[in-house]
Amino acid sequence: MAKVQAPWPQGTECVARYNFKGTSEQDLPFNKGDVLTIIVVTKDPNWYKAKNAAGQEGTIPANYVQKREGVKGCKLSLMPWFHGKISREQAEQLLHPPETGLFLVRESTNFPGDYTLCVSCDGKVEHYRIIYKKGKLTIDEEGFFENLMQLVEHYTKEDDGLCTKLIKPKVEEGAVAAQDEFSRSGWSLTRKDLALQSVIGKGEFGDVMMGDYRGTKVAVKCIKNDATAQAFIAEASVMTQLRHDNLVQLLGVIVEKDGSLFIVTEFMAKGCLVDYLRSRGRTVIDGDSLLHFALNVCEAMAYLEASNFVHRDLAARNVLVSDDNIAKVSDFGLAKEASSVQDTAKLPIKWTAPEAIREKNFSTKSDVWSYGILLWEIYSFGRVPYPRIPLKDVVPRVEKGYKMDCPDGCPEVVYNVMKQCWNIDPTARPTFRQLKEWLQHITGETGKK
Repeated sequence: MAKVQAPWPQGTECVARYNFKGTSEQDLPFNKGDVLTIIVVTKDPNWYKAKNAAGQEGTIPANYVQKREGVKGCKLSLMPWFHGKISREQAEQLLHPPETGLFLVRESTNFPGDYTLCVSCDGKVEHYRIIYKKGKLTIDEEGFFENLMQLVEHYTKEDDGLCTKLIKPKVEEGAVAAQDEFSRSGWSLTRKDLALQSVIGKGEFGDVMMGDYRGTKVAVKCIKNDATAQAFIAEASVMTQLRHDNLVQLLGVIVEKDGSLFIVTEFMAKGCLVDYLRSRGRTVIDGDSLLHFALNVCEAMAYLEASNFVHRDLAARNVLVSDDNIAKVSDFGLAKEASSVQDTAKLPIKWTAPEAIREKNFSTKSDVWSYGILLWEIYSFGRVPYPRIPLKDVVPRVEKGYKMDCPDGCPEVVYNVMKQCWNIDPTARPTFRQLKEWLQHITGETGKK
């Protein structure tokens, strides 16, 4: 049995590469694809003590499992052969020296909105125009495809009228095939093990469904469109790098050859926090519960702050509640490493800090502003912020120093925390670490009463 190079620390997640039946009572049997967590290294470095998703413990052979790693530092692409806006001449240069079956796809220069499939064949490059017809893509108006990935997949199996079938993609410089990278880092799940059940949410991108993955209840974002799926690949890669009890946990990713993407996360039975607050109200949720939710979210944000991540879309709608009333931050679609945050994405005005709206300047401090708004949402039981103020007037009024009133029944000490978050000067706002300490202190004080 091969020697393990270095022991993995306690808490490391790993994925089974093979089935293991176990040879003694101390062993923990598992199947290929199971996720296991290392508890401790045994005296023999070839074996670990680990636990499975059900909490069962036992020893496992180290060379049967693969360490799960965060996916970062690479340009993930569902379509690594797609080169965007390049000219016919540039495409021909990229496909040189000629190799029959070498191909790429580019945006059409002569027909904006269409694409061109460029294929090297017998020493020269052929250019095939891909057109939209009745909402689908086609080259010959005989075969029709939902997206570029389906089209390319079809022509890798047969030439079907092309000079040659597609054999080898010319990968865009710096691009890495998303499926390969998720597999390499241990985050790729098997489609046949996932049973989709009922729709629990709808978005512009597709459906969120309840599902079952190997006996575990899961939530699944189902994205069918390849362009939209490409954007969600970035969200999934962020989630592979983050692990905290108050962040919704990614379980894995499935990338289909036809461009479908499934992002599988833990299932949060009580839905989003804003709906939870609105539907239960003051008669069901007491002050301790509100403080508990506030602290849950703050714990998650302190972790993101320490990990140098900016969420950029913190709001009660993006916090989910588990069956045992734990609040967890979700929706990392806009999350970025702090060093790379400058964006003009469509912003939720009422939750976004003034400097982020005006100068696209996002930071942990702009997340702190949003957290203040989220606190107001919690203590107003899910009301929309800035009630009775037209959207266009929100930013000008805020910049003149306007702050929302204290929600009915909210303790003054918590309202003071909100106001600290809404300091116009970002540098004067508290850190999440400070906010966590303040809330823990408030929790301690209320516990004494």
